[in-house]
Amino acid sequence: MKKTLWGEEVKEREIEARLRKYLDRDRNGVRRALIETLLSGQKYTTDEIYRILNGREFELNIRGVSAMVGLIGARIGILKVEMGEKNRYYLKEEYRNLVKRVLEEYDSKDI
Repeated sequence: MKKTLWGEEVKEREIEARLRKYLDRDRNGVRRALIETLLSGQKYTTDEIYRILNGREFELNIRGVSAMVGLIGARIGILKVEMGEKNRYYLKEEYRNLVKRVLEEYDSKDI
C-alpha cells in the first residue's frame, strides 16, 4: 500500500512535535548531545553512545543511555536498529534534514 503525500506530511509533523517536546525537557543538554551524536550518520551500540556522552562529562549510566535510545526509537520514531550480537542504532535517513532543522532552530534560541 502506497502512502499518500498528505499522510507523510502528517507523520513528519508528528515526529517533529515529539522531537521538540523531547528537547524541551532537556535540562542539562544530554538529550541534545545524543541527537547530535546520532546525526553523524554512524551506527552506535548503547555502550558506544554511553562512552561518547560520558566523555562529554555528562553524569549518566548505561541503563539511562539505553532508556534514552529506546525512547527516541519507540516514541519519537527516528531511529533504526541493526540487529546483531550487539544492536546498533542510527538515525533514519528520511529524518536527517528534519532533525538538523530542529537543532538549528534550538541553536538560534540559545537553549
